[in-house]
Order: sequence, then structure tokens, then C-alpha cells
Amino acid sequence: MNGTDHRFWEIFFEVYESLPRQGPGNRSCAARALGLCRELPKSPAILDMGCGVGRQTLQLAELAPGPIVAIDSHAPSIERLKAAILARGLSQRVSAMVGDMAHPEQAPGSFDLIWSEGALYSIGLQKALRVCHGLLRAGGYLAFTDAVWRKANPPAAVKAGFDRDYPTMGWLEDDVAAIRDCGLELVAHFTLPNEAWWEDFYTPMEARIAELRVKYADDAEAAAILEQLAEEPEMHRRYSDFYAYEFFVARRPLV
Repeated sequence: MNGTDHRFWEIFFEVYESLPRQGPGNRSCAARALGLCRELPKSPAILDMGCGVGRQTLQLAELAPGPIVAIDSHAPSIERLKAAILARGLSQRVSAMVGDMAHPEQAPGSFDLIWSEGALYSIGLQKALRVCHGLLRAGGYLAFTDAVWRKANPPAAVKAGFDRDYPTMGWLEDDVAAIRDCGLELVAHFTLPNEAWWEDFYTPMEARIAELRVKYADDAEAAAILEQLAEEPEMHRRYSDFYAYEFFVARRPLV
């Protein structure tokens, strides 16, 4: 990692770790997806993969009984989630740990529900789906969100942004095919509404960037990085009809 990369990630995490969420989503969408998992046991064992600071982990704890394990590769985010778990008195039911989604330590066939909001793409969707298939019990559910294209020929700025962050992003039918190719059955899917991008993600992101612009007013390098990060919510404001986040619910077959 060179010095420029190090500074970028330093500022990136100073923005993102303060946010309620590190990607689109909200409680009502989580409740809707959970409601599609109609044959869960009364106290399902749940794994939240790529949990970040764990906003959705805590919401899952409100929405569903049963033990929850949350993993993420970024240790500071896990420490924040551990503090939140302790503050809410959830330590007997929810645990957070540093982990690699590509090589999870959890035993095969351990979970009734695997949850992942905006994280599976980071190790490659097909690989992630195979990992999830192995971790699920027969009849277990996978609920995840993923970015998909909605319109062809996006503006250059949109294409460049996703080429940088998610170069293999596909269309809805590509994700549906990937789910089936990995031995899972698609239960349902729905598109996240626009408010799921803004309530806990882009609105607090823009407020945080504004704070840090004051902090780094005399730091040209930091100011340039903040300007780069600010492009994402502005791009969504202008071009959100070209892409979406889709919530997928799939199931490992009983046999």
C-alpha cells in the first residue's frame, strides 16, 4: 500500500465508520425480507456476513429471536458493534467477531438464516453464494442485497464508479441465475426503495463529509479525498434510475 492509498482509506473509514450503515438498507426492508423466510424455526441460528458496524445486526436482534453471529474483516467496525451489543444488553444472544467471509470459521450446516446486506460482492458473488450454501442447514435461508443494473448505457461517471467498486456487477437476471447455479432456490426478491439509500446512509454521509471538510480545511489531500467520496451520493441523486439494490431471499433445498 502506498502513502496515497493509506491516506484514502484513513479518510474513507473516518467517514464510513461513523455512519449508521455502510450501504443502502433500512429496518422496514429487513422486516420484509425476514417475513419471506416463512419456515424458519422459532429460534433460528443466524449469521450476519460482512456486518460492518452492525446496524442490521441489531435490527435482526429486534426482529427475530435466536442467536446471531456477526462477522466482518474490519476490526474497528467489530469493536463498535461489540460496544453496541453490550450497551443494549444483547451479549447473551449476539456475538461479533473478526472473520473472513471467503473462509469463515463457522462449521458447515450451522445456520438457519444467513444475512448479508451489500457485502457478498466483495469476495465475488458466486463464491459467496457457494460459501453460504455450505454454511446453511437443509431448508435454511439466505437473505442478501446486491447492486444490479437497471438501464443500459449509464453515464460515464456511473460506469466508472461501479467499474472501480464492483466491476462484475450484473443485471437482475444474472443474480437470479447465480443463485440457482449455486444450488439455492430463489424464494423472492424486491428492489430497495430510494429512502433506504438516504435515511441511514447517504444523508448522514453527506453530513459527516461536511464536518470533515471543516476539520481538514487546510489539508488539500484530505479535501480531495472527501470530494471524491462526496461524488457517490451526488451520483445517486442524479442517476439512480440506472442501478438499484435488490433484496434477494433464497433457500437451500430440504433434500
